[in-house]
Amino acid sequence: MHELFAPFVLSDMLLGNRIVMAPMTRNRAEPEGVPSSLMAIHYGQRGDAGLVISESAPVSAQGVGYPGTPGIYTDEQAQGWRPVTDAVHAKGGHIFAQLQHCGRISHPSLQVNEELPVAPSAIKPEGLAVTYGGMQPFVTPRELTTGEVPQVVDQFKQAAAMAKAAGFDGVEVHAANGYLIDQFLRDGSNHRSDRYGGSPARRLAFLLEIVAAVSEIWPKGRIGVRLSPENRFNDMHDSDAAAHFGYYAQELSKLHLAYLHLLEGDMSAAVPAVDYQELRRRFGGTYIANNGYNRARAMAAIEQGSADLIAFGKPFISNPDLVTRLRHDLPLAASDSTTFYGGDARGYTDYPSATEQSLSTMATA
Repeated sequence: MHELFAPFVLSDMLLGNRIVMAPMTRNRAEPEGVPSSLMAIHYGQRGDAGLVISESAPVSAQGVGYPGTPGIYTDEQAQGWRPVTDAVHAKGGHIFAQLQHCGRISHPSLQVNEELPVAPSAIKPEGLAVTYGGMQPFVTPRELTTGEVPQVVDQFKQAAAMAKAAGFDGVEVHAANGYLIDQFLRDGSNHRSDRYGGSPARRLAFLLEIVAAVSEIWPKGRIGVRLSPENRFNDMHDSDAAAHFGYYAQELSKLHLAYLHLLEGDMSAAVPAVDYQELRRRFGGTYIANNGYNRARAMAAIEQGSADLIAFGKPFISNPDLVTRLRHDLPLAASDSTTFYGGDARGYTDYPSATEQSLSTMATA
C-alpha cells in the first residue's frame, strides 16, 4: 500500500489515510446560517477522507461575508452541524471546523443593521462582493480599534466552543485567502500603527491571540492553521511573502499545533515564488499541502517527504468516493462549475460513485 493510502497519526488521532478534504464554500446553509440536511449527506458521502475540513464557518454575524454560509456562533447552528459530524464519524472519518471571519470581504447588506465590514485598516479591496442582491462593489471597511481587536479574538473562542458542542474533532483557524486574519498578516492590507501592525511580529499578534484563546477550548493538538502566502484572491498582496511567512511558520512551530495547512502558490499562477519546503522546515510539525494536486503529484509528495498530508478540493466535489478512486487509479468524474455555489442537491449530493457509475453503465448497455 502506498503511504498516501496508509493510516497516519495526527496528534492523538489515527487517520485512515493521508488524504484531506479541503474546505470549500458551497452556500447550501439554511436561513440564519444553520447547516442543512443536504450538508450532512454531502459530508457523509466524503467521510472516508483521512481528515475532512469543513467549509468556512463564520465565527460571528460580523464575520459573515457570503450568502448561505453555515455559521458556528449560535446554539441552533451548532445543533445543525451535529448531523454533519455524525455522518463523517459514521464513515470512520475525522472532521475539523474551519473558523472564519471575512473582515473586509463582506458588504453592509450582509451585516447586522447594514454596518460597515471591519478590517485591520480602512482599505477598500478591488472587486465585487457576493450578496443576496447580486454582485456589488466592495466598500471601504471600518478599521477595528485597538480595543475592539480582543472582542473579535473572543468571537473565535466562542465559535471554538460551539464547534466542540457540535461534535467536531478539532478546529482549523482560517488565516488564508484574504479574510480577516490574512488581512492582518499581509502588509498590503495592514497599515496599522498600533501593536497589531508594522513589523511581522506585530502583524502576527492577532493570529497568536486567536490561537491562544481557542486553545482554552481545544488542546493545541486539535488546532490547525491555514495560510496562503501568495494567493492574490480577494485583492491580497505582500511585499515579501517568503520572509514574512517564513517568520510566521517559525513562530507557529513553537505552539505545537496539530498541523499547518498551506495553499501553495497562487490559485491563478502556475509556479510558486515561495519555497514551501522552507516553510515546512521552519514549522517542523505536520504539514498539509494544497493547491492543484493530482494522484501522481500527491503520491510523489508523500514519498519524497515534502508533505505529510495532501488536501484535495475540486476533485472531492464531483467524486464523493475520491479516496477509492485515487487508491485504485480510477478515472475522476468532471464537476459542473455552475452548481458550485448555492442551489439544491444537483451538483452537491447527486454525483455517483465509481461503482454506481459502473452499475448504471451495465444497466443501459
